[in-house]
Amino acid sequence: MIDLSQYMTESIRSIMTRAYLGVLGNPREARFVHRMQQTFANSEKRREETLKKEGLEVPPFLIASIATDCNLHCKGCYARSNGLAANPGQSKKQTLTPNQWHAIFEEAASMGVNFALLAGGEPLTRRDLLEQIASVEDMIFPVFTNGTMVGATYMEFFKEHLNMVPVISLEGDGTATDDRRGRGVYQRVMMSMQMLKEAHLFFGTSITVTSENYRKVTTAEYMAQLKELGCRLVFLVEYVPLDESTTHLTLNDTQIAELEQIVEQRREDTKGLIVLSFPGDEKALDGCLAAGRGFFHIGPDGAAEPCPFASYSDSNVAEMGLRKALSSPLFRSIRAAKALGWEHTGGCTLYEHRDEIAAMLQ
Repeated sequence: MIDLSQYMTESIRSIMTRAYLGVLGNPREARFVHRMQQTFANSEKRREETLKKEGLEVPPFLIASIATDCNLHCKGCYARSNGLAANPGQSKKQTLTPNQWHAIFEEAASMGVNFALLAGGEPLTRRDLLEQIASVEDMIFPVFTNGTMVGATYMEFFKEHLNMVPVISLEGDGTATDDRRGRGVYQRVMMSMQMLKEAHLFFGTSITVTSENYRKVTTAEYMAQLKELGCRLVFLVEYVPLDESTTHLTLNDTQIAELEQIVEQRREDTKGLIVLSFPGDEKALDGCLAAGRGFFHIGPDGAAEPCPFASYSDSNVAEMGLRKALSSPLFRSIRAAKALGWEHTGGCTLYEHRDEIAAMLQ
């Protein structure tokens, strides 16, 4: 069994080391990564002190859905299916103000949180939020975007704020991407990547991994192609089913184990490319990392949720702050019930046991 604290610490160090190696040719980005390495070392100490003094385990990662608007209609989009995302201007879900998000991330940075993955909806529809969040300089914000809104003004924004890292979604090749995301999306994404590459900016891609494509999107050839496009970071996100008709797309235990072996191999043979898998080998980590164990999700209205695929909440970060939200009754119940060690057949553990999580709210 892997020691979780050591695993998370070493993972962050590895990410920053690989990031540094990947930007050595860009002095400005290299200086930024070097500064963040020092910042994250201090963050590690703050997390350890909080655990020792308060018994509170502070996760190094957060996932925040900051936007409810989206300009695409991707097949099987979980954000649309659970009402989180809608067409521009049509969402009925309450959203926090830029000042509220800024306060949340300032508190997170002070507690030792290193990364906040910004999702939606489409985060680039909320330029006002991104401008405010970017001023929290002791954190790095991977911005998960469909890539269609990256233009001249956003290029200037990313140049000015190196802690905002665009992560553009792909489904593999052009056929697969357009099939799920819409005709012409792949070509537009390639244009965005070309702009980012020419600007010598650090950026990445996010790929939904299924039982049908996991071998194809993890080949050495495909990783080399991504690197040639300018990508320096790859997120491999395991598919989570939205209904019974798509459960065949989830990875089973054998495929998850195979994927982890492939990922380790790609980390070795594709230098200059950071490859991360989510949720990864949960068995080796003694269960899921959600509910504050390694990360948790903040909804657009501030709701503290175990993870993006388990939208249950009994607390709001904007109202009570991050520290109290981490100690919410729901989060404590999930951990106390050993729920994070539940067996699962692929995808999100908590999603598969959503009935039990719902019962905990009663």
